[in-house]
Amino acid sequence: MPELSPQKAIRLIDSHAHLDMSRFDADRDVVIQRATQAGVTSIINVGIDLASSQKAIEMAQRYPTVLAAVGIHPQEVKNISENEIGALADLARKPEVVAIGEIGLDFYRDYAPHEQQIKALKWQLALADEMQLPAIIHCRQAEKEILEVLTDWRARHSSSTKSAGVIHCFNGTLKLAENYLNLGFYISLGAYIGYPSSRAFREVVKQLPTDRLLTETDCPFLPPQSHRGQRNEPAYVVEIAKELANIKEMRLEEVSALTSANAARLFGIPDLSK
Repeated sequence: MPELSPQKAIRLIDSHAHLDMSRFDADRDVVIQRATQAGVTSIINVGIDLASSQKAIEMAQRYPTVLAAVGIHPQEVKNISENEIGALADLARKPEVVAIGEIGLDFYRDYAPHEQQIKALKWQLALADEMQLPAIIHCRQAEKEILEVLTDWRARHSSSTKSAGVIHCFNGTLKLAENYLNLGFYISLGAYIGYPSSRAFREVVKQLPTDRLLTETDCPFLPPQSHRGQRNEPAYVVEIAKELANIKEMRLEEVSALTSANAARLFGIPDLSK
């Protein structure tokens, strides 16, 4: 692998990655090395079921820059049971775990009955409260329903949970963003902010408060425009930060420092951008 010059002024956190997936099996060590050389100080590796949540913890134990989130994705909750939630709670007690996620609602396809998805989300939000951990929220074509669940949750538990969590890969309206922000959530943005199809959404991003924004790759999915058709990876979070800096008319160093501080505050991890 060619040597890459470390970024001196840029320090970034990839707030959402899936490095445990098989697409990284052949070169995972190299991918994480590239991220470090690009200036990525921390990677939140996010589980989607019990097996991947366990792998996320194992990766965090192996790689100093990786931290774990554990959760059961709405596409995986069709046959979820309270026993599985109990097993997830056992994983959440591990010191490497900094969040509960990826959890939420996905009504795009019939992955699981809507009622089952809502029940699983409520169970896992209760777990986030119990563990005093932020939630990583996935929402697709279920904005009304998820706002109802999250509003009720925050009304009952806002004083017991330091930060509500983060809305993963947000691409909605300004009004929807304001609803999430008012509930105490951060907003996470991916490479899609630079896609030609996202011109209107970039106007929304301009109006989002910088002290509540995170950057994420969601790798291996959603690569930057310059890498479309390829596997995404944490090193590319730099491209997302550059696009965000352009939208916000800020210097890249400012955006990297702000988003890293936000992620560190949310997940309770050291801010290495200073």
